[in-house]
Amino acid sequence: MKLASIDNQTRDGQLVVVNKELTKAVKVPQIAATMQAAIDNWSATESQLQEVYAQLNVNKLESAFDFSTVKVMAPIPRAYHWADGSAYVTHVELVRKARNAQLPESFWTDPLMYMGASDAFIGANDAIEIETEDWGIDFESEVAVITDDVPAGVSPQEALTHIKLVTIINDVSLRNLIPNELSKQFGFYQSKPWTTFAPVVVTLDELKEEWDNGKLHLPLYSTLNGQLIGSPNAGVDMTFDFGQLVAHAAKTRSLMAGTVIGSGTVANQGSPNGSSCLAEVRCLEVIKDGKASTPFMSFGDRIEIEMKDKNGHSIFGKINQVVTKYQK
Repeated sequence: MKLASIDNQTRDGQLVVVNKELTKAVKVPQIAATMQAAIDNWSATESQLQEVYAQLNVNKLESAFDFSTVKVMAPIPRAYHWADGSAYVTHVELVRKARNAQLPESFWTDPLMYMGASDAFIGANDAIEIETEDWGIDFESEVAVITDDVPAGVSPQEALTHIKLVTIINDVSLRNLIPNELSKQFGFYQSKPWTTFAPVVVTLDELKEEWDNGKLHLPLYSTLNGQLIGSPNAGVDMTFDFGQLVAHAAKTRSLMAGTVIGSGTVANQGSPNGSSCLAEVRCLEVIKDGKASTPFMSFGDRIEIEMKDKNGHSIFGKINQVVTKYQK
């Protein structure tokens, strides 16, 4: 099934069930008012939501409305826990190569992960508001999952059973702020503004055989100002699957229902189908030409991120954002 949150003038929005074509939706307050409420009691709400989804897809619900006419929020507008991995080590290797740095062997066996701000995620059509272009505005196209309650010390195989929902995200980065933050050896903070989510999240059954062993085997399309920047396959060259990422996050503590885990920038070795961020594009230029020629994003730029099934239908809806200047 497909779920979303629409704006109802509250911080957590109104949970809705969305049909397969992303054209119709229905509110389900009798089941759960919000996404967090649904995932908190997933063992009870899942079957009820699936029944509504089935009826919605055969036009049996008079309360259904046009999904395109409402303002979508992030499917989970705020979460108790958000951790982003770096599952595509080939991407990290390329970035290091561009600055003549060696990649530690441990990167291939132990996932990189940081805890991000989860007090507010933004919707697929919300602007990317940044104070100045000097900060090096970049998009990062990723896959993300949402879990139910995960016990501490869970194995990667067991962790897969706790993944309930999947979506795509834009983990915006401010590249020119990163070096100073990382030099302090304490991680990201200012360089990671609000993260953007696709309009809907989906259950694993929607992905059919394309979801295999914790990997989503489909291309992820990133288009900047009408130009395709890349469409790497998210299931190829994913060093750590989502079971491994969830288990890594739960190594020393349990994870609460509604935890969001990101894949990191989707990348394929050698970037044969382009890139999922401008930083990678620039690294390839440095390796080839000795310098980067592609600029980071400017005010007025539009980034679109989407994943389609094998029949060309949008699975999660499109992230469609414009970079704007933040007004104090």
